[in-house]
Amino acid sequence: MVTILITGGTGLVGQLLVTKLLAKNYTVRVLTRTPKNKNEFAWDIASEYIDEKAFENLDCIIHLAGAGIADKRWSIKRKQEIIDSRTKSTELLLNKVKELKTPLHGFISASAIGYYGAITSKEIFKETDTAANDFLGNVCKLWEASVLEFSKADIPTTILRLGIILSKNGGALEKMKTPVISPIANGKQFLPWIHIEDVTDMFIFALENNLTGIHNAVAPQEQTSYSFSKLLAKKLKRPFLPIGVPTFMLKLIFGEMSIILTTGSRISSKKIREAGFQFSHKELKKSLDSLV
Repeated sequence: MVTILITGGTGLVGQLLVTKLLAKNYTVRVLTRTPKNKNEFAWDIASEYIDEKAFENLDCIIHLAGAGIADKRWSIKRKQEIIDSRTKSTELLLNKVKELKTPLHGFISASAIGYYGAITSKEIFKETDTAANDFLGNVCKLWEASVLEFSKADIPTTILRLGIILSKNGGALEKMKTPVISPIANGKQFLPWIHIEDVTDMFIFALENNLTGIHNAVAPQEQTSYSFSKLLAKKLKRPFLPIGVPTFMLKLIFGEMSIILTTGSRISSKKIREAGFQFSHKELKKSLDSLV
């Protein structure tokens, strides 16, 4: 029986992924700061502690943990927390794997399309492009560098750069369901999205097909903030206001973090599709039908 250890297993993606893996008869263990059942094991990044029992007869690690990018304003302290929660957690996992000499068959990690930066561009970014020279690009660059240390240790390594995840149980979509729906700023920025079912299926696809390397995890159909908002308003039968909140007001409200709202580029999913992954939710309209 294949045993999987998941970090971030209590989060939006993690909860559904755990459910799906259990349904497929995997043995699933979850690392958490507050274990509550026999399948959960304690870890604490700050004190560099992990319960070693989590690594017994372990086959693969799926690493989803990381402080939320949009949870708080980006103070200097918060920026460091965002970076450390990703890089130090990855380093801790690798050190424990080496210390225990765990014969790991795979390490699969989340990353984000923030790798390409907080810009609006008609360029279609692909996995071979370089990281942007801004905060988001730097976070992902450091994050992925820590993940690729597993590859240097001869452990098959996979990175999925996640787009904006759509779910009925929270996340970005829930915040978009305002009484009057409008695009953000001028609405021209692209909004690379992906249905949560496809996200979780992609992690399982990587696991079951020995997929390695870096892959973008975004739906094939492109949407702008304007087109997305218009479809959502129609689905919810709510008023659509074509003029969004001005960028300068968003900057006043959210500070530097506003760039994740006001910018967005086109991201290619060609590589993961050519690897054999089949999206269940390719079109936004049908995806919204299943979520709202």
